[in-house]
Amino acid sequence: MAAVLNFIEEKAEAVRAALAAAVRAHRRVTYANSLGAEAMVLTDIIWTHVPEIEIFSIDTGRLHQETYDLMERLQWRYRRTLRLVHPDAAALERLTGERGVNGFYHSLDARLACCQVRKIEPFKRAVAGFGAWVTGVRREQSAARARAEALEWDAQHGLYKVSPLLEWSEAEVWQYIRNRKLPYNVLHDRQYPSIGCAPCTRAIQPAESRRAGRWWWEQPESRECGLHPRTGHAAAEA
Repeated sequence: MAAVLNFIEEKAEAVRAALAAAVRAHRRVTYANSLGAEAMVLTDIIWTHVPEIEIFSIDTGRLHQETYDLMERLQWRYRRTLRLVHPDAAALERLTGERGVNGFYHSLDARLACCQVRKIEPFKRAVAGFGAWVTGVRREQSAARARAEALEWDAQHGLYKVSPLLEWSEAEVWQYIRNRKLPYNVLHDRQYPSIGCAPCTRAIQPAESRRAGRWWWEQPESRECGLHPRTGHAAAEA
């Protein structure tokens, strides 16, 4: 057990070093907090060791209640306020007027339009003026994410993208959470490895991939929202 703890601590130290280096290189750095398991690791490291990095999360308006409960638990634990960014009200009103409240189920185009209004546009506003943004993607999450780089230019948003957890396994993420008794979304205990908007997330079955619960009615290659690339080059989401 001691060897495992030391190994996880060494990996955590490497993350701290990468984040500190990002601050030195890019000055203003922000973390787009997904509120998933990986986010608990990064939130703990940033708010404890690299507080110069701002943390924000996007409230799409369709999140699970368990996700809102987690936000409150995080703020109580760290005595910090999580910045929430919301969709533009007028754009959201147009979207639901044209596509319907649950129009995203009807076509890929409709779903991407929903992600654009509820997530991509708020994200662009949130990162404006920053030199780099931090993400918690890991290689083993999907084939597209396996091709990501620890530091890459996000041409779509005009800043660098830092991914310090790329080489972490899911088991290592959870070991870190258990070691520090960190809060996490209780939906993870109900077979939700990846958690997004409530209508677009479901529990997975034992034989399914860890990303199968996101936009499950679509083909696997389309199951991103636009923040993270599908090709592994410049950043293009969730």
